[in-house]
Amino acid sequence: MFRQIKVSVGLAAIVQPAMFLLGVGLGIGELVDAGGNTDLLDGQPYFAFYSTALLATTAMFVLTQEAMWPTLDGFTWGEANRAMIATPLTPTDVLAGKALHYLVRGVIAVGGTALVLALFADTRSLGLIPGVAAGVLCGLAFAMPIAAFTATQEYDTAFPAILRFGITPMFLFGGAFYPIEQLPDWLEPVAWFTPLWHGVELTRGSVLGGLGAEMALLHIGVLAAFVLGGTLWARWSFTRRLLV
Repeated sequence: MFRQIKVSVGLAAIVQPAMFLLGVGLGIGELVDAGGNTDLLDGQPYFAFYSTALLATTAMFVLTQEAMWPTLDGFTWGEANRAMIATPLTPTDVLAGKALHYLVRGVIAVGGTALVLALFADTRSLGLIPGVAAGVLCGLAFAMPIAAFTATQEYDTAFPAILRFGITPMFLFGGAFYPIEQLPDWLEPVAWFTPLWHGVELTRGSVLGGLGAEMALLHIGVLAAFVLGGTLWARWSFTRRLLV
């Protein structure tokens, strides 16, 4: 099925970040830079500050949605997972296939974003290579726990709430548009516990530099913990759903 949509997926991976960069990075960025507020951005132009966060936010949006409706389809409407279980495959094998799919989709989406960033001098850096890896890791930190939750659902009624009250607020307050130090004091610590903030800091630091080894390891560790915890939960929920 993925072969049938690979062209549109590839085009979307390039066109979508390009639109964001033109609308926000270049448009709003000109206004921010003209106001002389780059000190708040560690001296970086707003375009570079915002665009590097797209490596993480793109992965978050793409893999979150992959872990919702397409994953639920395998358990309900399409029954593909049941069909696979009728073969020698186990629920763990089904989960491994899903995880591989998330990984490939993440590489395509984040890689397309990196190709667009490479067109601009402010973000043209060898750091885009580890930045892609960091973005994919951030996406998996969302995909694996959400896939685990999806396996417990019969209907998709909870998905809009996750997007509206979870993903969208993280996108707005997770450090993509401005440093989280600009948030109210009570809200800033909340951002520390979100995978998106760690992903944004890691992708931004990879491309623009300035991220110390200790902080990089901290961000990687937090994201890896989300991936590992989500995978263990998904292994349990996939097994329970498919063997009952």
